[in-house]
Amino acid sequence: MTKRELINLCLTQPLVYEDYPFDEVAAVMRHSGNKKMFALIAHNKEDRLYINLKCDPLEADFLRKAFADVQPGWHMNKTHWNTVFIGGDIPFDELQRMIQHSYDLIKPKVKKRRNNGTAKSNKLE
Repeated sequence: MTKRELINLCLTQPLVYEDYPFDEVAAVMRHSGNKKMFALIAHNKEDRLYINLKCDPLEADFLRKAFADVQPGWHMNKTHWNTVFIGGDIPFDELQRMIQHSYDLIKPKVKKRRNNGTAKSNKLE
């Protein structure tokens, strides 16, 4: 998988755009509703492609034990972020699931409207 293919995979999520706050070194994938980052895509010093993804802390620990290519988030909060190396032991469907999970953690929450039992009508009487 190439860097562009990985970016395109992230762009399949709704209302997502790519950003380059560190010049062209890393692509940051953000939600347009709140500008929060859910993925950072780059190459390491050995030119290995990786993606940093937000993760629930318990799941993050589980994934690190289950896959050699999942490590604590490089240059990120190690509790909430994983670095996932591409082209190793991560199946494609698992990578897709991890991207979806990261996106779900940062997307804006939909506020439920409270209705105290009185429905208002727009009709004129």
